[in-house]
Amino acid sequence: MAKKDTSIVLVEQVQSKILFLRGEKVIVDSDLAALYGVPTKRLNEQIKRNHERFPPDFMFQLTAEEVEVLRSQIATTNKGSGGRRYKPYVFTEHGAIMAASVLNSERAVQTSIYVVRAFVKLRQMLAPYKELKGKLDQLEKKLQTHDKQIIAVIQAIKLLMPPPEDKPKGKFGFHKKKTRSSKGIY
Repeated sequence: MAKKDTSIVLVEQVQSKILFLRGEKVIVDSDLAALYGVPTKRLNEQIKRNHERFPPDFMFQLTAEEVEVLRSQIATTNKGSGGRRYKPYVFTEHGAIMAASVLNSERAVQTSIYVVRAFVKLRQMLAPYKELKGKLDQLEKKLQTHDKQIIAVIQAIKLLMPPPEDKPKGKFGFHKKKTRSSKGIY
């Protein structure tokens, strides 16, 4: 029972490190290295040595804008204070598994199981939302059709209505009535 509780904690720890970037669920190289128990520098060295194993759908480097957003969200260090001097890499589910295979350490292999479970759990959690989004899209299309039909009915009713009568406009503003005295003086 204790082993199952530990795996739940590890899956939740991994799940908390997964981000959504460019429409993909990814994990930052420094977080992945920490999970695998290696320095980020070593992870990146192994990735560079085995670059043919990491196509763009397994791993990509963040843009400067993405780095700034990430820095503001997770409070990473600034360039000038001894922090990273290059843009970090992020790994998709497949890239994280491939990274474990190139690191070839026991901890990386064991941890990769939890990484896979975390990605699968996220996928399962998001599945109902995809279905809901599809239903909302269908509803929006129906509403747009109904809106067009309502506008057509209103326009038809306006055509059948007689035009409004133009009422003569009275003088605008304050007007003093003139009265004549018998002497002709006002």
